Amino acid sequence: KKIDGLIQIHADYNTRKLSSVNPEKLGKFASSPERVELLKVFEHRAAIGEMKWVIVPYPCHAYAQEADMDLFTYTNFVNKSLFLDKEDPIKEWRQMKAEQDKIISFLNRVEKIQIIGEDTDLTLKVKGRKWENASGQNNLPDGEVFTSPIEESASGHIRFTYPGIYYGREIEDIYLEFKEGEVVSLKAEKGEDLLKELLKIENANKLGELAIGTNFGVTQFTKNMLFDEKIGGTLHLALGFGFEECGSKNKSAIHWDILKDMKSPGSKILADDTVIYEEGEWKIKTL
Repeated sequence: KKIDGLIQIHADYNTRKLSSVNPEKLGKFASSPERVELLKVFEHRAAIGEMKWVIVPYPCHAYAQEADMDLFTYTNFVNKSLFLDKEDPIKEWRQMKAEQDKIISFLNRVEKIQIIGEDTDLTLKVKGRKWENASGQNNLPDGEVFTSPIEESASGHIRFTYPGIYYGREIEDIYLEFKEGEVVSLKAEKGEDLLKELLKIENANKLGELAIGTNFGVTQFTKNMLFDEKIGGTLHLALGFGFEECGSKNKSAIHWDILKDMKSPGSKILADDTVIYEEGEWKIKTL
């Protein structure tokens, strides 16, 4: 409530320290009153610009192991994702911002988004919701455009390519069906019990975010959403609380991102019934 800024440097020693914890306990932890209040204050102050924040990773053995890399290779991967392999990294971030400003300008005029892909046909309404340009101001690495869809609008179904990661627990092959904005059916090949517990949390059965990853320097899935949600050619949806700055009214104790590959054949995004994104590439004519 009182700090002016927050710098988080992530370097875990054990990403799976909660893997043996009962899913019901993880659900209770996620929805604890203390955690809910902390998230509420953080999100509000950040949304109105009262508190600055940044999250950055530090290469460590635990993250390298999760990504199936040795530490040297992982360090190079981190550097590339942050544009530190470029002569002028700041120039690269500014260029990303300029390119994404054009995308944002278009998306802010859109009323409806449809996502089509493998076992996926999901429609969301975004009229009046603000799209944000994530290009190096807060999360590092960065690279996405995102908004919070209208709470009651999600209709259809989606299958996620990559496992959902929750405190080191993997939920694989997630399939969700939505009606009037809420999850009405779910399946998972692995970890379905945890998925059910998470969706018991108030408003966690609604979407708080739709985002499209734009950082092609993030070249593979690492089981760390700080990187993975930025992968160019992917999109992610978040269950739970939405962003106040985007116009969301959805309040929840969690904001949980799940990732889908959009480079596979037949994958596309439509805006007001016009294809704007296909197999990992933007198709907006004004770009």
